[in-house]
This record gives sequence, C-alpha cells and structure tokens, in this order.
Amino acid sequence: MSAAEELLAASSLEVARDGDHLTLQFVGDWTTRELARHDAALRGLDPAGARTVALDLSHCGAVDSAGAWILDRTLENLKGKGLEVTLVGVPPAVERLMDTVAARHVECPPAPKVDNPLVAVALRLGRETVRISREATDLLSFLGLTIIVLARSLAMPWRIRLTALVSQMEQTGLNALPIVGLISFLVGVVLAYQGADQLAQFGAQIFTVNLVAVGILREMGILLTAIIVAGRSGSAFTAQIGTMKVNEEVDAMRTLGLDPMEVLVMPRVIALVLVMPLLTFYADIMGLLGGAVMATIVLDISFFQFARQLNDAVTVETLAVGIVKAPFFAFIIGMVGCYEGLQVSRSAESVGQQTTRAVVESIFLVIVLDALLSIFFSVIGF
Repeated sequence: MSAAEELLAASSLEVARDGDHLTLQFVGDWTTRELARHDAALRGLDPAGARTVALDLSHCGAVDSAGAWILDRTLENLKGKGLEVTLVGVPPAVERLMDTVAARHVECPPAPKVDNPLVAVALRLGRETVRISREATDLLSFLGLTIIVLARSLAMPWRIRLTALVSQMEQTGLNALPIVGLISFLVGVVLAYQGADQLAQFGAQIFTVNLVAVGILREMGILLTAIIVAGRSGSAFTAQIGTMKVNEEVDAMRTLGLDPMEVLVMPRVIALVLVMPLLTFYADIMGLLGGAVMATIVLDISFFQFARQLNDAVTVETLAVGIVKAPFFAFIIGMVGCYEGLQVSRSAESVGQQTTRAVVESIFLVIVLDALLSIFFSVIGF
C-alpha cells in the first residue's frame, strides 16, 4: 500500500460550522479497527447553536457493519436532539449497509439496579447457578466426546501419536517423582507422629503402623498424588492448549484437517492414565517410608518390626484400593485440563482464569469421586 493509500485509509472526523449549519465530514476507512479513536468524540459531540447537520460521506473509504452502526447511531442521536440531519455523498453500498443495520437495531435495556442486598445476593447466586449448570453440561458433553475419541484411538492404535505420548508420560510422570515423593514422605511422617501421640494415651503405639499403612495405601497416597498432579500437570495442560488457542494454532490445525482431540487431548489423557498408577505406588512407598522413619525415632520401632506389623495390618486388597482409583482420577484431571484449555478466549488473561478454574474443578471432582469410591468399596467390603 502506497503512502497516499495509507493516508486515505486512515479515518478522521472533520467538524465545520457555518452559522447554524454543522457539517460532519467522515474521511477514510470507518471499520472496526478505526472506530475506537472516534467513538468518544461522536458520543460527546456538542451541536450547540446548530439547527441543521450534514453528514458528509463523500470521502469515506471502506465501511463495515460496525462503522455503519456508528454512523446510524450518530444520525439517530442528532435527530433525537431536534436537529434536521441530511446525508451527503453516501455511496450506495454504504447506504444499503446502514439501512440493514438500522432495520436490525435492537435497543439494549439497561441493567436492572438492585438496591436490596438480599436481592443482590440472590441474583448473584442465581447467575452463578446458571453458569455452573452450563459449565457442567458442556463438561459432560466433552466427557462423551473424549470417550468416543479414546475408544476410536484404542480401536485404531496407529492413530495414537507415540512421540507426543512418550513426551507427555515423561512430563507428567517421571518429572513429577521428586515432588510426589517428598510430599508423600512428609505426610507419612506427620501421620506417624500424630498417630503415635494419640495412641500413646491407650498404650497402643504399635498400632501406629496400622494407622499409617491403611491411611496411606487406601486414601492419602492416591489423594495426595491426584492433587499434586492436578496442580502440576492439569494446569500445564490448560496453559499449553490455551496458549495455542490464543496464538490461533488450534484453528490452524483444523484448517489443515487435523483433529485437536487426537493431536492435543488424547496424548495427554492417555499418558496421565498410564503414569498415575505408577505415581500412586511410588507415593505409597514413600509415605510408608516416612512413617517408618518417624516410628523408629518416636516409638523406637526397628524397620524389621515395622515391616512385620505392616504385613499383619494390610493385605493386597488394601494396596489395590488406592491403585484402582488412580486411572479414574487421572482421566478426570486430564479431561478437565484439556477442556479448560480449549475454552480459552483470545487473551492472555483468559489463560490464567481457565488454568485456575481447571485446578479447582479437577481437585473438586477428584475429591467427590474419591468419596463415592470409598463408600462403594466399604459397601462391598473391599
């Protein structure tokens, strides 16, 4: 584009007065990208002393629907002030566009003003309820879509991207070992110390081993692992996919005929489902190790005595309860993280909002599912 063309495309608004006649000359392109510079001036236009106004569009360049709406709004505002308004030099295409915009104009009602605090609370509660209901419906739809794509991938394993799968397994599994091991070890230490302190009142300190073993293997190991993975890997899924959404990479994939569910979602979900049982087993071992260290320090129980009491306290079923939960928790965390990433709008702020929402939703759903599974296992005597 030449300098002359760029100068013509740059929009401007020129105001000229001649007695009681006011002329508004619109120059250049009046499109969405140019309107922000002139909107405030048009809203604050003061036609004091004028009786007639002419809107001169003879030097207008391109006009889109937003520009036509601005022109039509200015026209109606001036008429509303009792002025006689005429249009000068309107191109036929712009005139048709203004007529179309005017015919479809809908007056937006002002937001209701609520003075009663109780009504305001009820209104906000209702809006949040509707939002959560819609979110739950969309998440349920995404769950169905994920299951369909997962079943198709398992039926046609050559469609699974092995390079991406192995990379995600490394990021979500191998790289998570230090933090998962440390947190589980410290929780085992805390459980052993608090349990020994309470059981000492009854002279039953030896059952601290039972407390630590059952607590870690059935609940704390898998729950801590799921919470850490949700905060670490689930948030990473949302941030990665969300950033791709902001940069329009997801749209580019669709343009190239690639399915984002297969390219972005499946490797992450499958990788997390595969590594979560291993992470849970590792967390169980580290938690028991922490309990054994604290039992040795506080109760003067040797590792041999701890292992013998552990053998009497737990069975294979006790370990299996926690391991069985792992794939379900992993599926929820991966699904929610990818879903929130795909919900990101084209702004950096949205990435942060959706990432926070993904962590909160994942932890909430994991705890709810853990409660349901614990009740189920208790009812069946497992």
